[in-house]
Amino acid sequence: MSSIKTKVMSGLIWTFGERITAQVVSFVVSIVLARILMPEEYGTISMVLVFINIANVFVSNGLGEALVQKKESDDTDFSTIFYCSFILSCILYVVLFLVAPSLAKFYKNERLIWVLRVLAIKIPISAISTVQHAYVSKHMIFKKFFFSTLGGTLLSGVVGIAMAVYGFGVWALVFQYLMNTIIDTVVLFITVPWRPRMIFSIESARSLINYGWKLMAASLINTVYNELRSLVIGRVYTSADLAYYNKGNQIPNLIITNVDTAIGNVIFPAMVQENDNRERLKQISRRAMKTTSFLIFPMLTGLIFVARPLIILLLSEKWVPAIPYLQMACFYWACQPFQTTNWQIIKAVGRSDLCFKLEIVKKIIGVLMILVSMKISVHAIAASAALFAAISMVINILPNKKLIGYSIIEMLKDMAPSALISVLMGGTVYLLSLIPFPDVILISVQTIVGVVVYVGLSYAFKIDSLWYLIHTVKQMKQRK
Repeated sequence: MSSIKTKVMSGLIWTFGERITAQVVSFVVSIVLARILMPEEYGTISMVLVFINIANVFVSNGLGEALVQKKESDDTDFSTIFYCSFILSCILYVVLFLVAPSLAKFYKNERLIWVLRVLAIKIPISAISTVQHAYVSKHMIFKKFFFSTLGGTLLSGVVGIAMAVYGFGVWALVFQYLMNTIIDTVVLFITVPWRPRMIFSIESARSLINYGWKLMAASLINTVYNELRSLVIGRVYTSADLAYYNKGNQIPNLIITNVDTAIGNVIFPAMVQENDNRERLKQISRRAMKTTSFLIFPMLTGLIFVARPLIILLLSEKWVPAIPYLQMACFYWACQPFQTTNWQIIKAVGRSDLCFKLEIVKKIIGVLMILVSMKISVHAIAASAALFAAISMVINILPNKKLIGYSIIEMLKDMAPSALISVLMGGTVYLLSLIPFPDVILISVQTIVGVVVYVGLSYAFKIDSLWYLIHTVKQMKQRK
């Protein structure tokens, strides 16, 4: 038990470090690029990424998770999935290469042809690292991710900024994305001890695919649904509208990705090791729920009230239309980590079939909401996304009452304290926004006061997660 706890805490620290460091660097790079490039160029790359992200699901989701979920996976399993994933990725690249002209015609943008054909090279490259990612997660050696992610983010950022400065336009973004994937894969190949062997097992492939295809299908449905908004906005409205929508999502996405990815990567293998202990699974889930809500609720609440000065300060006046999208995105992303935690529970107990069924139900609801909102405005599409996230969270929660005895009432009670003090903190931050300070001073004052108020209220109300984090930090210092 203590060994698992140590691995979980070490994994969380390294994964948080990886995500925060990489995302901070990536965020700085994106600010520089946003000041140089026009919204229309961001819109173009967003159109292409719709199809890249969908194709990536086939090589990056499901099969790797099957290796992690299988307790006794060996070299034969890892090598088999490596070859399956790489062959599939090459097929997908050829398909995208051939359909590129048709997609460009659909969007009425001819330059999409070669943008898509070049950027799609990242699909087979990502396939190479899929099994390496699974190996790291399986053995909970998350330190490896830190160096590969940081190296890729730094060097690709330098490439992107240099190309933007020299007038390469949208190609600066293309090569930034591509170089990030290449460097990440190369560093993992060097640092991870696993190497593919010349072995392949039909039986192993059949067993792992039987588990993984359902997760892959669920991820595919989820990704298609998420990208559907970008596809609709890019086709029905303008590339600039799409750029404002995506840029508004960027900052809350940055915050939640750090928390969500770290918890998802670490909690899933920990849950798998305890998947025959229902009470222990519930304890892990409750702790993840409490800690996640304690971290993300105040950040997103504060972000809603500093949105305007923050956008103007970081991105300039030309990105002001992105402000309402940022504020609505905070509500959307507030639900995301709780979906992930409940999703990991279902996967950990081996119910990939249930994951698939839940995705079908959720996405039928979601698509209907998109079809209605797309006829109104881009703002309506963003608002419907936030509403759907709340509905989706509840749907993910419901099965876990039966699976591990963790009911929706218990979950809401675990999240309620952090939500309440976040609202109180948000009210304080809002009142400060009424003072006519310059943007830099206003954001600084709001941030400092917000942190002090939130921590102070957490201390006063004896919020469990505050003491848990303090205790954890002390334990880590003692180990050192």
